[in-house]
Parts: sequence; structure tokens; C-alpha cells
Amino acid sequence: MKKKTASKTSKVSTKELHLKNAIYFFAYLFVVWGFYRLLFQAPAPLDDVLLKPLIWLVPLFLILKKEKRGFDSIGVTGNRLVSAIYISLFLGFIFSIQGLAINFLKYRGLDFRADIGTSVLTGALLVSTIAAISEELVFRGYIFGRLSEYLKNERSAIVISTLAWVAIHMPVAIFDWRLSFGSLLQYLVLVAIYGFGATILYSKIRNIAAPILLHVLWTWPIILFR
Repeated sequence: MKKKTASKTSKVSTKELHLKNAIYFFAYLFVVWGFYRLLFQAPAPLDDVLLKPLIWLVPLFLILKKEKRGFDSIGVTGNRLVSAIYISLFLGFIFSIQGLAINFLKYRGLDFRADIGTSVLTGALLVSTIAAISEELVFRGYIFGRLSEYLKNERSAIVISTLAWVAIHMPVAIFDWRLSFGSLLQYLVLVAIYGFGATILYSKIRNIAAPILLHVLWTWPIILFR
């Protein structure tokens, strides 16, 4: 009995430690990334290809090493990969339709220069993919994953991680894009809808490829608010 009790206590304390790591990690990202957005405005390719992986992924990998957890604990797996791809493509198609509608309403026509400027399409797609990998590994793979492990209630974990997802996107909209109040609300609503949907998708499939692919497809309509 004592051994079983000690084992349960150890598991609880480990989950609590992982939860604290997730909270501290989010706080670090919110402060560091927020101040970066406030003080600097680097070109998007530099942001997403170099700085975001450095600021987001390096600490994540160090935390995983400290926790002695593998990449499978953040959804890096081959399980249900085909399902992840098909479902993400279907949902991505819906986001694409949404993006076309927003583009048409905003510019009174279809003007894709707002999305990629003069960049080559393949280059813009690469940048979007790298950004998606960084953000999804952190929010869906790690923060939601640790919340769901500790809370044992996926609904609560989905809501909390979605709120954190919305919060981390506020600095860029306020300090970099300088959106008006109305545009900011619209943007945050779209961010929340995506975050909620992507987290539900990941909670069902548990393969990080699903939200990464969905994120890449979602980036195109959401970027129209820049």
C-alpha cells in the first residue's frame, strides 16, 4: 500500500511540475515576445524563420530534456498521419473560402498582394510553415498537452490554452500591425476560432502534423488584417 501511495504521489508531483513548466514557459513567451514586438519590427521572414524558432523552440527542447520526455509527448509521431492530413486539408479549405470572402470585402475585389507582397509564393509558404511548426509545437503540443495531463479535463484545457493562444497574438496586432479597435476585435475573434478548432483537432488525433498543416492554411486569411 505504501509503495502504491508513494507512486501516486510521485505521479501527481510530476504532473504538477510539468504544469508549472507550462505556465512559466507561457509567461516567458508572453513577456519576451511581447517586448520584442514592442521594441523591434524585423522583417517577417527574419521573425518566423530565425527569431521565432530561437525564442520559442530552443527553450521548449530544453524543457523536454529537463522533464525527460520525448517528442512524442508533444505530438511528433507517425500515428494517424493520413487522417491528420485529410482532416486538415478539409478544414483548411473552409478557412480558404473564409479568406477569399474577407479579402473581397476588405479590398472590394481579390487583392493577394496583402498576403505575400512581392515575395515568391513558395518562399512565403516556407515562412508560414516554419512559423506554424514553432507555434503549434508550443501551444498544441506542449501547453495544451501538459494542461490536459494535469487537469484530466480536455474541455478546460482547450479553453485555457485557447485563451493563452489569443493573448500571445495580441502584441503583434497592437504594436506591429497597429490595428484599429474594430479590426483588433475581428482579428482576435478569428484567432480564437482557429485556436479552439486546432486544439480540438489535436486533442482527437494527437498528431502535431494536423494543426501544423491547418495553421499554414489558416495563415493566409488571417494575415489579411495586416
